[in-house]
Amino acid sequence: MDNPEKQMSLIEHIGELRRRLIMIIAVLFIGMILGLFVAQPIYQYLVAAETARNLVFHVFSFWDGIGLYMKIAMVVALLLALPVTVYQIWAFVSPGLLDKERRAALRYVPFVFMMFLLGVLFAYYVVFPMALTFTSNVTRNMGLAETYGVVQYFTFMSNIVFPVAALFELPILIMFLTTLRILNPTVLRKWRKIAYLVLVFIAIVITPPDFISDILVAIPLLFLYELSVILSGVVHRKQQRLDATRLEQEL
Repeated sequence: MDNPEKQMSLIEHIGELRRRLIMIIAVLFIGMILGLFVAQPIYQYLVAAETARNLVFHVFSFWDGIGLYMKIAMVVALLLALPVTVYQIWAFVSPGLLDKERRAALRYVPFVFMMFLLGVLFAYYVVFPMALTFTSNVTRNMGLAETYGVVQYFTFMSNIVFPVAALFELPILIMFLTTLRILNPTVLRKWRKIAYLVLVFIAIVITPPDFISDILVAIPLLFLYELSVILSGVVHRKQQRLDATRLEQEL
């Protein structure tokens, strides 16, 4: 062996990654079990909402009902596993950080969950009703009867809600990457035009093809990017002060 210590370090690194993946899978499994218990009330709440109240749902397969319950349980499991996953990722990379940077990064973990929930609420109560109203109006104007499969309804809803919710993680992700010194506010300002273009494109794709809906979704996304730039600047300035203090102590 050319370098036994280096190879042993790599093996230990892989072993640590394996342990953290097992922890995430275990939380997902427990969350899945809990999700099966709450799937029924969650389903009843969603179909009693104003967007679904006047619709008659159908199933086109014997497995549609069971599959829907399993999907709801999986969503619950993913929500429960999200902060655990973020923490495990942080714990895996934290040895390369300074003590103060570790404490700063650890503070992001609960905010990941909070921002995701905020994104879910915004998408479900703002974006999804607009999209559903638009598609229903087009269907009625074409003289077509609305007969929806329950799986198709929830798939349509999830395809809107979860991408928007994921975008709400942008400020936390930017702060985390800034803490790891991968990004900084200068780079984010340089990429601003490209980021705006991408976010507006996303807003157009996930909303009905009308100007008002696009604007209502695009503005919060652009605000999230600007908030990310500001928060990245806060983290970056703290890092610069830490570096300056450490340099003075070394001298």
